[in-house]
Amino acid sequence: MGKIGIFDSGFGGLTVLRAIMDMLPQYSYVYLGDNSRAPYGDRSFDVVHEYTLECTEWLFNHDCDLVILACNTASAKALRQIQQIDLPKRADSKRVLGVIRPTTEQIGHYTKTGHIGVVGTKGTIASNSYGIEIEHYFPDIQIHQEACPIWVHLVENELVGTPGSDYFVQYHLEHLFKANAPIDTLLLACTHYPLLYSSIEKFLPNNVRVISQGPLVAESLKQYLHRHSEFESRLSTKGGIEFYTTDSNEVFDLRGGRFFAEDIASQTIHL
Repeated sequence: MGKIGIFDSGFGGLTVLRAIMDMLPQYSYVYLGDNSRAPYGDRSFDVVHEYTLECTEWLFNHDCDLVILACNTASAKALRQIQQIDLPKRADSKRVLGVIRPTTEQIGHYTKTGHIGVVGTKGTIASNSYGIEIEHYFPDIQIHQEACPIWVHLVENELVGTPGSDYFVQYHLEHLFKANAPIDTLLLACTHYPLLYSSIEKFLPNNVRVISQGPLVAESLKQYLHRHSEFESRLSTKGGIEFYTTDSNEVFDLRGGRFFAEDIASQTIHL
């Protein structure tokens, strides 16, 4: 029976995994963090595709029939090519899903003013994946985007809550809101950013709602499996989770536990 693989370039995908396991605890999961090559945000499309495909195939070879790219950069830069070109050639019985479409299908329901702010990595914002997808589902909504590349480093270097962290959070939020657009919904389009929530909340204008991706992705996966019962029947329902990293497992366990909200024990692998 197959497992569900969750992939991220680092630790952020653990926030998505947490939300998925809270909603769908019966399935068996494998998490892979490509920490040795993170972050992906500033890398080219070709490099992100190469790394993402390599990690996806590793998960396929470890009994995963379904892989979630719990990384916005990988979803923006690699998912389409993997789905349309690589899977038909290499593993046409497998499935790979991302985090952008599940988010954009729902985000428009949260705004009353019709203005949504999107914060993400440089690569995600430069790809305009969220702008394109949100416009597809909600053509009347205005999107205001801000690249916040240093936010990932703040989280991964355990600087959350420090004056330096607050400075960079305030800097980017003020830049996003400086045009005085009536933004009432802020989408955290990076799976690291929920750990900055306390800082983000300090510098938001009143009545702005913050949306994290984890619950949206989890609900979307639940609906996907319901619609594809023939595929769902191939998945193991024994439960359990295995953690793997391409870097130090000691560091992964220490830092990753904060993202996953409980202690974890990982193994180091070499791709």
